[in-house]
Amino acid sequence: MLNNNMIAVILGVIIGFLNRLLMLKTDYRQYPTHTHGRIIHLSLGFIAAGLGAVAVPSLLKENYTAITFLGLAAQQFRDVRNMERQTLTTLDSLELVPRGVTYIEGIAMVFEGRNYLVIFTSFFVSLISILMDWKWGILAGIITLFVSKKYMSGSSIKELAEVVEGKVIVNGPHLYVDDIYIMNIGLKDNQDRILEHGVGIILKPKDQNSIVTIANLGQRQAILHNLATIMGVYRDSGEPALVPLAKRDLNDGRLGVFFLPQIKDIQKAIEVVKQTPVLENAVRLPSESEVNE
Repeated sequence: MLNNNMIAVILGVIIGFLNRLLMLKTDYRQYPTHTHGRIIHLSLGFIAAGLGAVAVPSLLKENYTAITFLGLAAQQFRDVRNMERQTLTTLDSLELVPRGVTYIEGIAMVFEGRNYLVIFTSFFVSLISILMDWKWGILAGIITLFVSKKYMSGSSIKELAEVVEGKVIVNGPHLYVDDIYIMNIGLKDNQDRILEHGVGIILKPKDQNSIVTIANLGQRQAILHNLATIMGVYRDSGEPALVPLAKRDLNDGRLGVFFLPQIKDIQKAIEVVKQTPVLENAVRLPSESEVNE
């Protein structure tokens, strides 16, 4: 017959692992990969759930070595973050349109943070199950699943800026999106291909914070990478004239995005930009400064 502590540990492990399973999502970015990448992250999630669940009965028995194990787990998860960063940085060099350092750091941070959410979930469920009853533990687990779901998703570009179509203009050797200068295109062949396949998008920031955030080079690169991943890209290596670019208007902070998709669909491109996540490391809040207040 299982005692109360064992029931609490099992319940904590199950709900903690279920939490990691719900947070594991392979989407258009294909990371983690469908099979081996998922196995790695689910295994780490199971270990995290076990550590969080076992820590409660250990602490209640005044066995404080459990804190040491949690500290070691934190170190291991930091190593996981470093591993993800190194792997993605290596893969990024082979992309036609790279993610960029800021995007990679954000992905690595997310994978580390989700393991901590699993530890918190299993710890909380195990604690409630021991102090009250296993039924209350299940209720606590359901609540933590909703909390984790909330922290799983962040804000997107549509919350920071109005995204509209921009006209691609070739004036002599100069390329513009509306009135925002993009780059110099010398060859007539490249100019013709740009006019045929090019798409222009304008991001109009909604406030002072948005102006600084979308100006971040890492955030701009994330927008370009998402466009290339979802819509394809009309270019190959060694063709600098066809590289997608995002340049800003220095006067009002608008961002002009020039891109050559494999399939030219401006409405889909606008929607992709709107859904691009706002990178945590790109966010700036100058309005919170005492000087601006």
